[in-house]
Amino acid sequence: MPLSEHEQRLLEEMERSLYQNDADFVAKVGGKRARPAYRSIVLGVLVAVVGVAVLVTGVFVQLPIVGILGFVVMFAGVLLAIAPGKRVAIDPDAAAAGKSGKPTRGQPGFMDRMNDRWDKRQDGQG
Repeated sequence: MPLSEHEQRLLEEMERSLYQNDADFVAKVGGKRARPAYRSIVLGVLVAVVGVAVLVTGVFVQLPIVGILGFVVMFAGVLLAIAPGKRVAIDPDAAAAGKSGKPTRGQPGFMDRMNDRWDKRQDGQG
């Protein structure tokens, strides 16, 4: 189910606040994202299929060394296919600025406003 416009704005605001207030957490968790390397996946699958063919051939001709070689080739293909992709750095300042491109350094964040509203309610002002 898609988010409403209000929910999307709140989510974007929370994300900007996270980037501003907890830069260490962002650097550890979401500092880089990996793009899938489609070429490596396709090549790995092809190598794995060749490895399976060599393995089956080794069993058919009853030569253990050919079967072992096929297993090694198949294993190498799987490793190639699941290898991590290229890393893409995310600029936290650009993400904090949001889609509007306006810097939000002087503005209170979402959590700050929520804490202020909570304090007002507890003091009987709201």
